[in-house]
Amino acid sequence: MRSAPSKCFDRIRLATIVAAFAALSATARAEDRSPVIDFRNGDPEINAAIAQARTTLPKFWASYEAPKPSETGHSLKARFPYGSNSGEHIWMADVKKIGDGRYSGRFANAPRHLPGKRAGDTAEFREADISDWMYLRNSKIVGGETIKPMLKLMSKADADALRARMESP
Repeated sequence: MRSAPSKCFDRIRLATIVAAFAALSATARAEDRSPVIDFRNGDPEINAAIAQARTTLPKFWASYEAPKPSETGHSLKARFPYGSNSGEHIWMADVKKIGDGRYSGRFANAPRHLPGKRAGDTAEFREADISDWMYLRNSKIVGGETIKPMLKLMSKADADALRARMESP
């Protein structure tokens, strides 16, 4: 895990996708073994991944609204602010549209900088806070653009295992 002063970084949670999907059932489990990888707020690679994810968000919503039998586990990554200049990006499961560009979901992993919040807790977020999306198709991850820049920061074994779970690594 890379570390530096928190006010210069956004925490990007890599919900080691297995945890985001396999560890969630009707309610999320509190157990959380997903790594946290820090990126500078202005990191060009992660910002490009977020931009790509936001550009392709209509693909997520199309599957969310009318999933094929092979498509499950629709999740969004949302940014939750903390401190004066930071935010924690966390995968949200059991996503629901509330209306007016607002959504709710359950934390797929344990927030590190949101006091009193735990994996499985429900939280609301805005469309502007969405930083990534994913779902499973035939047990392979579709989407997950912010995962790709993180692979090079993981151990080779972990990165290879995650790549094997991705439809387009």
